[in-house]
Amino acid sequence: MTEDVPRYTAREAIALVTSGFTELPGPTSPVPTSSVHTNPADTSDSSDPTRKFSPDGPLSWQGYDASRARAAARTGEEESVVCGTATIGGTATVLISFEFGFLGGSLGERTGDRLEAAYGYAREHRLPVVSLVATGGSRMQEGMRALVQLQRVARQSTLTREAGLPQIAVLRDPTTGGGWATLGAGADVVLALPGAQVGFAGSRVRPPDADPAAYTAEAQLAAGAVDAVVPPAELPELLGLWLHLLSHPSAEPVPPPPALADTDLPATGWEAVGNARSPQRPHATAYLDAHLARRTEISGDRCGGTDDGMLCGFGVLKGGGRTVAYAAQTGTATRPAGYRTAARLIRLADRLRIPVLTLVDTPGAANDAEAERQGAGAAIADVFGAVAAARTPVTTLLIGEGGSGGALALAAPDNTWATPDSYFSVIAPELAAAILKRPPEEVRATADQLRIRPQDLVDLGVVRGIAQPPKSQP
Repeated sequence: MTEDVPRYTAREAIALVTSGFTELPGPTSPVPTSSVHTNPADTSDSSDPTRKFSPDGPLSWQGYDASRARAAARTGEEESVVCGTATIGGTATVLISFEFGFLGGSLGERTGDRLEAAYGYAREHRLPVVSLVATGGSRMQEGMRALVQLQRVARQSTLTREAGLPQIAVLRDPTTGGGWATLGAGADVVLALPGAQVGFAGSRVRPPDADPAAYTAEAQLAAGAVDAVVPPAELPELLGLWLHLLSHPSAEPVPPPPALADTDLPATGWEAVGNARSPQRPHATAYLDAHLARRTEISGDRCGGTDDGMLCGFGVLKGGGRTVAYAAQTGTATRPAGYRTAARLIRLADRLRIPVLTLVDTPGAANDAEAERQGAGAAIADVFGAVAAARTPVTTLLIGEGGSGGALALAAPDNTWATPDSYFSVIAPELAAAILKRPPEEVRATADQLRIRPQDLVDLGVVRGIAQPPKSQP
């Protein structure tokens, strides 16, 4: 444990996020591990009322029952998880909290029984699931019977995901092993407390020369595996906001935001380029601030990367109060991690039936050697696929530069709009001239030939229309 990082008990962690908690009764018919389903689509009841737990567990591990008894006496809990229902920020939820003091918060068969029952209750009552995770991994005294509980947890998470219910994890100190690799990293949104030890490898099984700083919540945030590191005092409000945002589906598309700059339509293609590249032009944060009353972001592509040039998250529309998801480019060359994060956002919104707004503004995809090593092409293809497959409505507003496929990947077919200070091009005019072996003085003429002005895009059928500034009140 990192110095000065608190280790909350299960009940203390619950008290951090809610003042009202009703514990669910323990499972009356434990599920034998041998009955674990391998087909996630199979939702049949696998309970077996005849199952009994053997003395000292499935391995007859000498002293295991005595260890459990001591853990129960020390913590006041019967198992390493406490499951119940609570209201957080006005949203009813199923709440799971790990007790690290009970055998290191490890997962055994009885833990699997409780987690399966909690997830089943969430689906039956259409409630989101919040997990306050603190675990050292699978319980060694139960051997492989403990390890396969991870399959049970994964199945329950998958069934809950398919039911269209959100899952949020809060990582406490420590979160390691299979608990991190299922309940933690498998959640839709992953929050963490500052300084928490987070990693698949626990402190006693890492290489002796491993950098301990790599196994922290902050390191996981930088690596794109965590959405936010949240101080305990801020956790209730943020968790309540996330639950509200993810629990309000809508079938109505997001209306295209009005333009923020009162800019005349450009007379030439090169003027359109100048307008879009102007440092005074409003960028994505200005549009999000103007359009959304409250918002919060996801972060990271879940495979090692982040991109500050791609803002992704959920917010509440001003005036209407509806939840929308957004993926917004900020004017920089978009990196592979940015595209993968956007694809993750769009798929999550689609599953939860939340409409999506994308703001396109990039000179193009990053094309340096590192971007290629990080799989730029595959990342862009991932976003094209996510937009194409989305059943929830997607609305796009072109607010600046629309540079080639790196911009088009975020654009909704048949529902893309443009502001007067934007342009969309198959390639930047300078690059087009270079490819065509034209001298630099022909760049301006090339911009005209490409027909990249907003009004040209309407004529070509690439965008539906041009967003105008709100009419001023007389």
